[in-house]
Amino acid sequence: MTDVYQRRQYILQYIIIAVIIIFIARLFYLQVIDKDYKQLAKSNVLREVTVFPARGLVHDRNGKLIIDNQKEYDLWVIPNQVKNFDTIGFCNLVGVSDTFFRETLDKANEYSRYKPTLFEKGISVDKYASIQEELYLFPGFYGQVRTVRAYPFKSAAHVVGYISEVNQKQIDKSEGYYRSGDYIGTGGIEQSYENELRGVKGTKFILVDNHNRDMGTFSEGKFDTAAVPGNNMISSLDIGLQKYGEALMKGKIGSIVAIEPLTGEVLAMVSSPTYDPDLLTGQNRSKNFSYLLMDSLKPLFVRPLKAAYPPGSTYKPTLALIGLQAGSIEYHTTYNCPGAYYVGSLRVGCHHKGFVPNVSVAIQFSCNSYFCKTLRDVIDDDKFINAAEGLDYWKKMLDDLGVGVKTGIDLPNEGYGFVPSSKYYDKIYGKGRWNSVTVVSLGIGQGEIGETPLQMANVLSAIANKGYWYTPHLIKKIEGSDTMLKKKIVKHIVPIDSNYFNMVIEGMKDVVDAGTGTIARIPGVSLAGKTGTAQNPHGNDHSIFICFAPVKNPKIAIAVVVENAGFGSTYAAPIASLMIEKYLNDTITAPRKYLEERMFNAVVK
Repeated sequence: MTDVYQRRQYILQYIIIAVIIIFIARLFYLQVIDKDYKQLAKSNVLREVTVFPARGLVHDRNGKLIIDNQKEYDLWVIPNQVKNFDTIGFCNLVGVSDTFFRETLDKANEYSRYKPTLFEKGISVDKYASIQEELYLFPGFYGQVRTVRAYPFKSAAHVVGYISEVNQKQIDKSEGYYRSGDYIGTGGIEQSYENELRGVKGTKFILVDNHNRDMGTFSEGKFDTAAVPGNNMISSLDIGLQKYGEALMKGKIGSIVAIEPLTGEVLAMVSSPTYDPDLLTGQNRSKNFSYLLMDSLKPLFVRPLKAAYPPGSTYKPTLALIGLQAGSIEYHTTYNCPGAYYVGSLRVGCHHKGFVPNVSVAIQFSCNSYFCKTLRDVIDDDKFINAAEGLDYWKKMLDDLGVGVKTGIDLPNEGYGFVPSSKYYDKIYGKGRWNSVTVVSLGIGQGEIGETPLQMANVLSAIANKGYWYTPHLIKKIEGSDTMLKKKIVKHIVPIDSNYFNMVIEGMKDVVDAGTGTIARIPGVSLAGKTGTAQNPHGNDHSIFICFAPVKNPKIAIAVVVENAGFGSTYAAPIASLMIEKYLNDTITAPRKYLEERMFNAVVK
């Protein structure tokens, strides 16, 4: 009997021990392993709030603030706390539909019942003030302040970029920095310098009661971490010049790119049509973005970086340099132009007719015949085995001048333009089945060649500097972090004798003084330029003009493209010269006011 009693006692002890073990294991699982339980317990007493840092401010070269910050609020929800809820009252308070409320709450539940999820973003300070007064009536919801962008000048949208909500791919690549609902720089300076501008997030722990009301900081802020603001920056942009360029391009499609040749600093970059950058901030951002995206004029397309145009006659100074360096022509190489270039059955028309005594005069009067022959002289030069080798030499020289390659500008999504190689023509015609006559249109900036407006301005900077160019850039100083800029901004030496640049510049100066670009003359300012009329298979020719000033000490090099506007002297040349006059003199002289008014009011379709 005693043995039976002892066995029962042991069994009972085993059962009690097993229950205790199970109980301890369950507690361990809930408190240590089960993250949902931990989150639930934590959310009942503490709210972990991300403190978003203020993004760095950006000023223009003259100290004017071009990218600012302003406050707005996001509304967050913890689904498990949404109980005994007045849905109609909440929707009326926040200004959302019942459908939106239910769909958003369902998505939040799918993500996590216990973790905060973004419910509504981009609420203005004024609107949130009225929401906050009654938010305590709706358990599970709380507001969180963040800084967003403001653009005081409402200008340079394509340059400054904007901020938008991160997508899953960006979250996955961020190594834990971004989470759903965060914002990230998109396009322009905002994207290129995201890491410098965004700062470092902080964390704040807040005690809350069972109604989710704020009861103050936890443990006197002992566990909080402060947010670190982003780096402020100084841009090379002259916002006054930028706005002036946008006004001149109103009613027109095209680009303006202005660079300081001695540094590579971009003074203005106009993409027309443009838009107010404030449209891509606040609660209407998505709606406005869709509207801009569907616009047939493509205001979101960054033409200075992406649009590749046949450069037309603006490319002739570049070809002259290549011909001179190759030894295929000399300064005094002459040509008797009959009004067209003839080879076999091919005829390339020319507005100039008569004797051309040297390369400078050929540039001054933009003689097509002279430059068709120059291209062929380069490609067929005796130093090359065949036309393919000659063409690849021509392409290599253009690469060195920054044409047909990325310049490396500190903006995202730069295009290459296009400069054909021998392989390109081998693919079209077959190896050995083409020659210099086949590609003769390249001599006048037509055919397959395409330059972006940025490349046009950049190669002009190399000409103005007589043999070198700096990587174009829009940020000239980062507060506390200039080392990165020094690595990005590189001096590119062009393998062309500096004496040849003098010959070309002489011709470009004569273009403005007594050639095809006289409309661009500015009283008291020496200007070197070149007009261009680029053939357009889809409509009227494009009007192009490149120029720099002053000739002896260049402070600005500029390229202007106005699509479907005809001759370079009609629109592009006046716009370029007005931009230069505005930049150098800060005013337009009375005799040229008529030109300014004409450009302001002109509409090109």
